[in-house]
Amino acid sequence: MALSFLCLAVVAQENRVYLENSQTLSFDENRLPDAQILKGDVRFRHDDALMFCDSAYFFERTNSVTAFGHVRFEQGDTLRGFGDILYYEGDRKLARLCRNVRLEHKNTILTTDSLNYDRITNTAYYFTGGKIQDSLNVLTSRWGEYCPSTNDAIFKYDVFLGNNSFTLNSDRLKYNTATNTAQLIAPTTIVYEGETTIHSSNGWYNTSTEQSMLLDRSVIEHSDGKFLTGDTIYYDKKQGLGQLLYNIETKDTVQKMTLTGHYAELWEKDRRGFVTDSAMLEDWSQPKSTFMHADTLFTEQFPCIDSTCADTIWRQVRAFHHVRMYNDDYQIVADSMTYDGRDSIIVLHHDPILWSDANQVAADSITMYLKNGTLDHIYGVGSAIGIQKETDEYFNQIVGKEMFAYIRNGALDRVDVIGNAETIFYPKDDSVTYVGVNKTRSSHVQVFMQEGKIHHVLFTTETSGTLYPLDQIDRKDTFFPAFFWAESERPASQQDIFLMPEATHRPKTTSISATEDDEEGTMPKQKKQRNKKRK
Repeated sequence: MALSFLCLAVVAQENRVYLENSQTLSFDENRLPDAQILKGDVRFRHDDALMFCDSAYFFERTNSVTAFGHVRFEQGDTLRGFGDILYYEGDRKLARLCRNVRLEHKNTILTTDSLNYDRITNTAYYFTGGKIQDSLNVLTSRWGEYCPSTNDAIFKYDVFLGNNSFTLNSDRLKYNTATNTAQLIAPTTIVYEGETTIHSSNGWYNTSTEQSMLLDRSVIEHSDGKFLTGDTIYYDKKQGLGQLLYNIETKDTVQKMTLTGHYAELWEKDRRGFVTDSAMLEDWSQPKSTFMHADTLFTEQFPCIDSTCADTIWRQVRAFHHVRMYNDDYQIVADSMTYDGRDSIIVLHHDPILWSDANQVAADSITMYLKNGTLDHIYGVGSAIGIQKETDEYFNQIVGKEMFAYIRNGALDRVDVIGNAETIFYPKDDSVTYVGVNKTRSSHVQVFMQEGKIHHVLFTTETSGTLYPLDQIDRKDTFFPAFFWAESERPASQQDIFLMPEATHRPKTTSISATEDDEEGTMPKQKKQRNKKRK
């Protein structure tokens, strides 16, 4: 029992606040009972903490101090606090600084009007507004908490963090003054020099390296009208690099294009990037949007250096493998695709197919020409074949070296075939009854459409052809060797672009090259000039 009392006495002795210096000491039992009134170079010690002031009331019985004038609080070699008034409770190891408060810890300075410092938990906190400044940033809030041992701080209410490069606003924030890293724990807005804005409620941002990890559908907004959204975004502002994961959406409100997918990389300085894993591009610049899917979609912007561009920059889009495109007016499949925004041209590579209404066009490659954002005409080269379905048994067909198909008001208006042109079509009597099968061969054929059907056909004078009654021709002779009907591959809706139907068998025929010369004079002069320009 005696040992226990001795231990308690030792503990109590070690927890005492000691007066180490004062020029005068007095008492006033009427006004301040139990208080020692100290004046002039007053100094106290409590454990490894020192307290300095001009004057003080020392309550030895309650082990507490009230200090006034040029108050200075020191703990160890790295922590110092200043203020006009100090209330210190030795038993609780709690220091309360008031008026013109400044807490210094290494390179971090905290200023406020009222500060509590709990020595047991090594935590300082303010609740009437304060500011923390480290080697890089300034941070203000209405409520704050700072732990010198870990350099961690928590802020609430009207939080502001910034330097010459950026500003951050939030209602709650965690921040480490050693790493200059902010932990985003509430809806937060970060603005870089008025050029880039980040909206996030979960993640971290290193203000020194300008690198960030943003979670929970964060958004990066650029002043040029681009928006980046993703479940997870790694963003390096200094390098201009962004990596996005899962449910990605990159939107360009100027070009009116949106890219989606599950993985993307973007390089801001080079104005380029790619999206893969369920990648889709939506062009909503026109009343009828165009949707395109491919294994990988690349996009890049270039400055315009001549008069061929309508804007100061132009965009190039490249799609690789399993390209599928849907528009209300046309649908496309191909292996790869290139879009050149400088002259609004789309080039489809490797066995492309284009559909419009009941029409199918295929060739070794197809070039699509856009005018004011809508499809104006297409150019197919190499084993070009155009097919129109009349019935399940009857198909109008046209083949040749080169094929031009012109679109008017979203519908096929005219088809021109140049070089070794051959046709199979089913004329009608009074547009009601089929009268036979017409097979022709010519150097140049023009097919005119009306309401989606063949209205009339024009041939050159060198044309040879025969009209066969339907009951006098073998069915196999009503199809060209290159014929194939790929309706099963055709995207029927926006959602269909993600389907992977089995490829339709294409007959192995000798490709008709567009570089082979026609007989002199068989190609109209106008067509020759247009073809030369496109090459």
